[in-house]
Amino acid sequence: MGKKKVVQKIGDGPKEEVAVTKTSGGSSRKVENGTVYVNASYNNTVITVTDAGGNVLAWSSAGALGFTGPKKATPFAAAKVAAAVIEKIKKSGPFNISIVVKGIGGGRDSAVRTFSGQGFNVLSVRDATPIPHNGPRPPKVRRI
Repeated sequence: MGKKKVVQKIGDGPKEEVAVTKTSGGSSRKVENGTVYVNASYNNTVITVTDAGGNVLAWSSAGALGFTGPKKATPFAAAKVAAAVIEKIKKSGPFNISIVVKGIGGGRDSAVRTFSGQGFNVLSVRDATPIPHNGPRPPKVRRI
């Protein structure tokens, strides 16, 4: 087993208080140009903001904000996700953004409208939804 050691307490002298500076999430440097990626699937909406080099500055999703089940894919949830991301990047930027939309979920348009209505200079909106060139057979359409 090994020898047992006795831990001795080292003095109860006066304690010095150390000021701890806590940095909040996000970058502290100013970013002028960036890209906003909106991934709108049938089940969720994820928004990621990156700088020109592709480094992530902020992100959020409908599930991370507390929406559950089918409520995650609604346009209302996408607008709330966009508002949360805007709150994170409000101080550091970017202020000139290019928006890349991917997917065919319900939150596509409301996320783009939220960014354009908040005072950001939208340089371009690009649709990067993957389109198959005759891949595997898609699943059958749900009939409810």
